[in-house]
Amino acid sequence: MDSYVIQVNGHGDHAPVLDVHLSTNGNSLSLGKVKGRKPRWAVRASEMSKKTFNPVRAIVDSMKVEPNPKKTMISLSLGDPTVFGNLPTNDEVTQAVKEVLDSGHYNGYAPSVGYKSCREAVAAYYSCPEAPLQAQDVILTSGCSQAIELALAVLANPGQNILVPRPGFSLYKTLALSMGIEVKLYNLLPEKSWEIDLKHLESLVDEKTACLIVNNPSNPCGSVFSKSHLQKILAVASRQCVPILADEIYGDMVFADCKYEPIATLSTNVPILSCGGLAKRWLVPGWRMGWILIHDRRDIFGNEIRDGLLRLSQRILGPCTIVQGALEHILNRTPPEFYHNTLSILKSNADLCYAALSAIPGLQPVQPAGAMYLMVGIEMEHFPEFENDVEFTERLISEQSVFCLPATCFEYPNFFRVVITVPEEMILEACSRIQEFCEMHYQGAEGAQDMECDK
Repeated sequence: MDSYVIQVNGHGDHAPVLDVHLSTNGNSLSLGKVKGRKPRWAVRASEMSKKTFNPVRAIVDSMKVEPNPKKTMISLSLGDPTVFGNLPTNDEVTQAVKEVLDSGHYNGYAPSVGYKSCREAVAAYYSCPEAPLQAQDVILTSGCSQAIELALAVLANPGQNILVPRPGFSLYKTLALSMGIEVKLYNLLPEKSWEIDLKHLESLVDEKTACLIVNNPSNPCGSVFSKSHLQKILAVASRQCVPILADEIYGDMVFADCKYEPIATLSTNVPILSCGGLAKRWLVPGWRMGWILIHDRRDIFGNEIRDGLLRLSQRILGPCTIVQGALEHILNRTPPEFYHNTLSILKSNADLCYAALSAIPGLQPVQPAGAMYLMVGIEMEHFPEFENDVEFTERLISEQSVFCLPATCFEYPNFFRVVITVPEEMILEACSRIQEFCEMHYQGAEGAQDMECDK
């Protein structure tokens, strides 16, 4: 028979010590002495949570400013096309979800990567001879944000680095830093319609570079890369043997005088994880349906990356099954005029906004070619009373009740971003107020010099 003897020794100022002896079939075994532990509460936030930082929230939350009570607030800050009700989704899209809900066939768990029939629908929709896709090349995710998170998590380890555009979508940095991944920022060039500074990009690559993020069409810039520029980006990635994470959530949301080229259709050897979803093109960001398209015709990713994505997808067991069930209907029955009408509204708003802001001394808007945004440069030397773009946009709120995001949120100071999804009358009113604000604060060369002297 086994016996267990636990002896507690302690005296004076010394902590009690557990002296543990086990006797098994007559053989004595000592586990040594273990200091006693007095239980106490010590609940702390994880290191991952402490490293998770959203620069947009940090900057916006720090803007302690109240709008002008005499003027209705106009928010040009949020990239949600549903806010004002002027851009509803198509009836076919909502009907698809209603039918799936009524069927009762999609109320259970789906495979973590999504139902095969739904992945087949996405593959068929995006497949083309230059970049063929099958169901096995598609991972369904909870929005494009989770697609980006899974793609980063499968490609990069803590201590490695990723190449991220500046200006660029802040989520890339938020996700990477929380995973212990270093972020290296490569420059976009406003004077070249936000093309990548390719020399700067290539200079950042080292042996720890895990992937290159290419966002096209761009948030926050509203830019669309030409075919030739995409080929040059691929040439850099090919020379350096760096895979690409392509954020293409605004894919096909380009204006009539421009053409969108999915980067995978131009790649002969660079492996690409393309992230997309329903949010923007179908105007349903709250439905949280995204996907990763795996383009790997040279088998560089091989089974390892595919298996890694499968394992990572099992952390939350896949996206909403109701929307999954509606995918084939949404992709195949949404009428072309819906997309055309959406883009017509965005193009009209972009043209109105660009023309109005171009006429304002001290501002330098950059003409967008797609997506839902326009970036505006501030000639800070002509607004010497403001320290930076954050202070400029704060005062724009307090004096004119117009809220634009300072581009410091996107690592690009002395610009601000305008969202062009609002109704036309609001765009015109906002531009009128911005003009009034700039005229009030603009200083010519002499005035600005005097202000500097006064400081």
